[in-house]
Parts: sequence; structure tokens; C-alpha cells
Amino acid sequence: MLRVHTFDEWIDFFRAWQADIGLQAKELREFKFDVKFGEPEAETIEFGHYRGQRKWPTVMHIPDQRIRDALLNLIVYQGDTEFASVEQQRNLLERAPSSYDLLSIMRVMAEEMRHGWQMSYLLVEHFGDEGKREAQKLLERRATEGKRLLGSFNERVENWLDFFTYTQFIDRDGKFQLKMLSSSAFHPLARSMGPMLKEESYHLGTGNNGLLRILKAGRIPPEIVQRFFNKWVPTAFDLFGTDNSSSAHWAYEWGLKGRFDERENANLANRGKLNEASRGLYREEVVRLVERMNQLVPDRDRWLTVPAIPFNRKIGQYAHQPFTTEGEALAPERYAEYLATVMPTDGDRRLLADIFKDPDWITPKKGDSMDG
Repeated sequence: MLRVHTFDEWIDFFRAWQADIGLQAKELREFKFDVKFGEPEAETIEFGHYRGQRKWPTVMHIPDQRIRDALLNLIVYQGDTEFASVEQQRNLLERAPSSYDLLSIMRVMAEEMRHGWQMSYLLVEHFGDEGKREAQKLLERRATEGKRLLGSFNERVENWLDFFTYTQFIDRDGKFQLKMLSSSAFHPLARSMGPMLKEESYHLGTGNNGLLRILKAGRIPPEIVQRFFNKWVPTAFDLFGTDNSSSAHWAYEWGLKGRFDERENANLANRGKLNEASRGLYREEVVRLVERMNQLVPDRDRWLTVPAIPFNRKIGQYAHQPFTTEGEALAPERYAEYLATVMPTDGDRRLLADIFKDPDWITPKKGDSMDG
């Protein structure tokens, strides 16, 4: 039964969702959520079949029902990730290593909620009863019940090493997704991305600097950090979608979602390999970041690495296939035993719990600026 009829009614559901997930922090409950639109970077459609035509200001301007349905799906998936992130991270508020880190995670969570608010506004205001139903469902699914739409957002964020690794790798994927939507033919979606990208840069900067501070302190063994990388990075690779994706092909053909480097790349898009191309650019970026981190790991034999793309994948051509973190094929009967050696263990979690009792596990940081 449809219950949301206006955006104000959706806001009532949003407040109830905050209470239901146990989000009691006064600063988060009183944060001023609003809808933000940036200046348009282009007034005409930038790629695909409709290139050169004016961008669509409303759904009524979209020339094909299939395009409208695909657009709705893109917005729903983006909004789902934002609310899921808050559900995953909320338990860390009472265990922040410092007041600086508490303010950081609260800012990250507040901005994630604002991004979900923005996507819900688009759904309610532009997509009729179906959009209103989908906006309501964004607040009904729960990451804690494994019901979010994408794999990364059903994983547990149990501790602050989880959080920093998550914001380093999963929020960095978010940057890629938002930038690909920033050139969308649907003008309200494209104009939503500028403010969201500015806020997202703080999130992934939080992760990057948090990991640098952990390595500088030297209390958490690099081998444990590596196992948390192995936990999260494959899920980030999955977020780019399946290989040879027809959905990505049509999203590009219809002008809904461009390449990460759409405005800088003069080459014709390989529309059959769009997800693979974005995933490759993402991996190149995180490899550079991990190489920078290794400057803080004195023993070269303990340097951190980015898992190979085939490792521990849940979707795509490598889904559920036995590969090592280096991308080498394993015999299926050996895979479970191998995974136990490269993923976080109960022993790792117990050791981290002991390490977290000493505030020196992370290097203090003062100030408000975060680089990405």
C-alpha cells in the first residue's frame, strides 16, 4: 500500500528510520538535511544516441519508457548505498579513538544521509507513485538483515580498521559512480552530483588518512591490515557491475551514465566493456594509494598489496571461482582453506580489540582538512 504521497511525508519516514536503526547522536538527528544542485557542466547530452540534444529537465521529456525505467533503477541503487552505509557504520559512534575521529565519522554519516535524501527527492518529485514507493523502500531495507541491493553494503563494519578500509575503498568506488552519473542526460541527476562529489571526497580522504595514521603508529600488524584489504577490495570490484554488461551498454547508449573519464577521453567508448574499463581505472588508482602507504611499512616483505581482480568475486566472469589474491587459479578443494589464511579471522578481531584499548594504536591528527 502506498503511504508516501509527498516529500514531507517521506521525511517523516526518514526520521522514523533514524530512530529505528538506533541513531541517537544529537548532532546527527539535528543535522540540517537539504537538497543541493550544482551548476550544470553541460546543457546538452554528452554521449550516446541523443548526443547534442538538450538534457532532459523532467521525466516527461525522456523519449522512451525503457530509458525512464533504467534511470529510475540507477537512482534507486545509488540511494540504497547511502542509507546502507549509515546502517553499517552506526555502531562505531561509541568507540571512536578520538574526538577528531568522532567528528569525522559523524560528518561522513551525515553526508551519506544527505546523499540518500537527495536521491529520494528525485524519486518522489520526478517518478510519480513508483518513485514514491521506491523512496520509501530505501528506508525499509536493512544492511543488518542482508537486504541491501549490492554486496558491499551487506558486509559488517565491525571496528575502526573496517571503517577506514571501507571509506578508503568503498567510498572511492562511490566517487567513481557519482562522477559517471555527473554527465547524465537527466539534468536533475547530473546537477545533483557536483555537491555529492565534493562531500564524497571527504569520506574517501577519511579512509586514506586513517590508514596512513594506523601504519604510522605501527601497532596493527600489516598482515592484519592486508586481510581487511582482502575483505573489502573484491566487493568494491563487484560494485562496478557484471562483465560484458548490457545494462551498462544501454545506460551509455541512452546517455544516462558516462565513463569515469568521459569528458577527458576523446576515444570512442567500447560499450561492451564499460564496467571492465571503470574497474581497471579504479584498481590503478587504489594501487597508487597503497604504494604510498607502503612508505610507512619499513619491511618490504610486509608491504601491502591490492588483490587481483579475480580474487573472491561474487559477480561477473570470476564469480565464485577459486583464485588467489595474486590472481592465480587454485584447485576448488583448496579454496576454503586458502581463504581462511587471507581473510580476517576471529583471532585478528580479538587482537584488534586488545590493541584498540591503547589509544596509541592510531597516530593523533589535528585539524579539519582531509586529502584524498
